[in-house]
Amino acid sequence: MRTKGGRRGSGAAKSAAPARVLLVTGMSGAGRSTALKTLEDLGYETFDNLPASLVPALVESAAADGPPIAVGADTRTRGFAAETMFETLADIIGRTGRELAVLFIDCDDERLERRYTETRRPHPLAGDRSIMDGIRRERQVVSALRDRADLVIDTSALSAADLKRVMTGYFALDSRGLRLFVTSFAYRNGIPRDADLIFDVRFLDNPYYVDGLRTLTGHHPAVAAHIQRDVDFAPFFDRLWRLLRPLLPRYEIRGKTYLTIAIGCTGGRHRSVYVAERLASRLRDAGWRVEIAHRDLPTPGLDAPIPAGASAAVV
Repeated sequence: MRTKGGRRGSGAAKSAAPARVLLVTGMSGAGRSTALKTLEDLGYETFDNLPASLVPALVESAAADGPPIAVGADTRTRGFAAETMFETLADIIGRTGRELAVLFIDCDDERLERRYTETRRPHPLAGDRSIMDGIRRERQVVSALRDRADLVIDTSALSAADLKRVMTGYFALDSRGLRLFVTSFAYRNGIPRDADLIFDVRFLDNPYYVDGLRTLTGHHPAVAAHIQRDVDFAPFFDRLWRLLRPLLPRYEIRGKTYLTIAIGCTGGRHRSVYVAERLASRLRDAGWRVEIAHRDLPTPGLDAPIPAGASAAVV
């Protein structure tokens, strides 16, 4: 995830006003419809797949003091042309004094192909060729918009609920300051693509190899006690906090509104869960707004085995 980019009551940074016009584009099947629905729920006035020729008039006629506008467009939009669409919008924004931001919803090619195959929908650019040919062609067509995007969200490993969370973090109209999201994860299942900061805690002694702790999680007091007894835990956590404490206000000053901190271990059950919980608690005590989730636990706080290969994706 790439961002250009703010803690409630911080006072260190000026709260950034919501973009008056948000162009929502990206790869077909990547989750753009879910993103637009979330923006509508947040209070944006949303328009999807209007003919490109009508978008300039729509923007110019919108009330300056009205709700922010989100315009959805991709290769299915009549008259869509990546280069000219951005230039036209930028010109209108310049004349009206509004702010323009571009959100690009992306996904890796293999997952896009799987989604089209599972839903049995034709790809808009495939024609009589394969789905993958259509995806590759579309990626070339929209590459210019991706390069100019203010924010790129990769939904390859995100569920619809995850995408809504990320969208709310970045675009909530009542958002003031920097919102933080802390997540644990298992390295064997891959690094979270939306992570801004990643910390590896695999150097800590692994409770998995201790009789009686293997089937528990980092939420359990016995697992917490085991990790706390590791002589390297306290120095690490102290250094982690001393690193983050000055960094977060700097992100806020630079206008960043949402930051994801990921803590990883081998299986995503013990060490990463405990450290993520401790970090989230420390951040809340310091006055930051924090959400927390554990990507590779079936249910947060449930001390039960994790099904192998469990995953979810945007639909």
